[in-house]
Amino acid sequence: MTGRIFRFGDDIDTDQLAPGQYMKGGLEALAAHCLEGVRPDFAAAVRPGDVLVAGRNFGMGSSREQAAEALRHLGLAGVVALSFAGIFYRNAINLGLPVLVAADLSGVEDGDLAELDLDGGQLRLTSRGSVVALEPLPDNLRRLLADGGLVPHLKKRFLQEREKA
Repeated sequence: MTGRIFRFGDDIDTDQLAPGQYMKGGLEALAAHCLEGVRPDFAAAVRPGDVLVAGRNFGMGSSREQAAEALRHLGLAGVVALSFAGIFYRNAINLGLPVLVAADLSGVEDGDLAELDLDGGQLRLTSRGSVVALEPLPDNLRRLLADGGLVPHLKKRFLQEREKA
């Protein structure tokens, strides 16, 4: 699926992704205010298949899993960054949101058209005719993402084990 790039800088924290004042309003309200402090139009503009591209230390701050959940709810194909905060990275994977590391994002601009290829470990910039190499995800994490996150993955696995018994 081709989507647009939404480009952000370094140190995007979980409070920007999931603003605390909207936590009681549920996921729908929280997602509607995702990143409004740094880009007020983001939540209204993002469409399924779009890719968020950021600099270093994406998802720093608190351990709130709602930060990754809000991005997934908005339909992003995934997040590509130079680096991630560890807790955010694992929360994203567990919730079924692809997060991939790139060594260089200098050729990626806001609004570029792109396709995220998890299996090939690439961000294809279709509007530029170029490719950004991404650190490949291990097979077990790709399977977990394909199943929709940790809970659906475990349910599938336990069901398969029961059927074999």
